[in-house]
Amino acid sequence: MDRDIYHRRYLVTQNEALHSPCVRMCTLDDNDICIGCGISLDEIKGWTSYSASTRAALLQLCRKRLAARPQLGLGDW
Repeated sequence: MDRDIYHRRYLVTQNEALHSPCVRMCTLDDNDICIGCGISLDEIKGWTSYSASTRAALLQLCRKRLAARPQLGLGDW
């Protein structure tokens, strides 16, 4: 693959990561936090108005929320 094409695809992929943490598993828990990606309802509402640095900080927060969430086993359904 041409190096420039690869680099452009890589940059697009990296930039898309800042667009939204959404993994298309949208279900809110009792605290209005999405169980799929860890974003809150208020953060979803404001996402498009946030700066890149705010989005990056929220992505880290979402990862922390997901890591703190208990994992469901097959018997928990």
